[in-house]
Amino acid sequence: MKILVLGSGAREHAIVLALVNEGAGHEVFAAPGNAGLGRDARLVDLDMFDTDAIAGFVAENGIALVVVGPEAPLVAGVADPLRERGIAVFGPGKAAAQLEGSKAFAKRIMESAGVPTGRAAYAATPDEAAATLDAFGAPYVVKADGLAAGKGVIVTDDRAAALAHAEEFLPGGPVLIEEFLAGEEVSLFFLSDGDTVRPLSPAQDFKRALDGDEGPNTGGMGAYSPLPWLTTQFGSQEAFVREVTERVALPVIRQLDAEGTPFVGLLYAGLIVTTDGVKVIEFNARFGDPETQIVLPRMQTPLSQLLFAAATGTLEDQPAPAFSDDVAVTVVVASEGYPAAPVKGREITGLDEAEKVPGVHVTHAATAKEDGGLIATGGRVLNVVATAPTFAEARDRAYEAIALIGLEGSHHRTDIAAKVA
Repeated sequence: MKILVLGSGAREHAIVLALVNEGAGHEVFAAPGNAGLGRDARLVDLDMFDTDAIAGFVAENGIALVVVGPEAPLVAGVADPLRERGIAVFGPGKAAAQLEGSKAFAKRIMESAGVPTGRAAYAATPDEAAATLDAFGAPYVVKADGLAAGKGVIVTDDRAAALAHAEEFLPGGPVLIEEFLAGEEVSLFFLSDGDTVRPLSPAQDFKRALDGDEGPNTGGMGAYSPLPWLTTQFGSQEAFVREVTERVALPVIRQLDAEGTPFVGLLYAGLIVTTDGVKVIEFNARFGDPETQIVLPRMQTPLSQLLFAAATGTLEDQPAPAFSDDVAVTVVVASEGYPAAPVKGREITGLDEAEKVPGVHVTHAATAKEDGGLIATGGRVLNVVATAPTFAEARDRAYEAIALIGLEGSHHRTDIAAKVA
């Protein structure tokens, strides 16, 4: 199959690796890609938002499937005109992608579908924000309504910081202030063809920049899968997945379908396990980053057949995806200054040595070739991914590999999956 993956980050690199590692002889293209993606796919100089150029490339090259990776083109509606031209696209249309693009839309869908979530209220002015913060109390949770690259959320005990965060985003529209929900967070992906869903394996990511969940929120500094502690609380991970499927994923997919906006693609459920049960924190309309980097390496079912089935409305014919018993851990290597002001353009070394560590591979998030070498082009630069029979082994492998990588001023968390190792 000829497949075009739109995107340029580690998530897209993980998707490409899963496709090429099937051994099915797929011809995989990536647009615009990055230096790492260029090792595993043919890079194409296409603007992810230029649907005419994408459609032209698809027609000229006999592409059977287009996979839209990032949220921005999905929320902008890239999938719609491609689908109208008869192209099989994995990724929701503009209306359904508002599950991620608008917190207000997502909250309304959850309410209509009866999905468990926390209390929330919108504030359109600083005075409204202050009053709502006082009504909900600390810890304070404030979210920008639209896309904010993982930086639109603050969770803090500092009222002044929460109010300042609200004021920062209020010029763009109302902000959402939510009830703080205490518990363990879980990411769970669902493939959807607008009617049927197929869950993947649970994962947990680490949003804070520093060890011990300190520091500012980021796009994600690491992740691990599966989650053995779910067995203690739910009897098995399978029981947890069944509960979320029935109480969250299917109601949301059915509600969107009933409203004439079927969701075709990847429904990301950001969940929290509270003393009152599982509740939804947020939805995303695409594969999560960095969770994709550790969920897909464990998947034994060919990714291509699942993506194509979702894109063509035949997911019901596909069995539940199977996963390896091995565990996976990923640690993000970030540029100096990330997330506030990442330093770009510095040389990266040691990747060949790092990937010689057993069970380790590296997905590229923000890299480019320069003068025969490799440089960092963004904040989150690399994902060091390790698989092993146990979390202790996987962690050891990941951090052994990181020690071999050179990037001046870089930083990473040292406690990814430490609680389960």
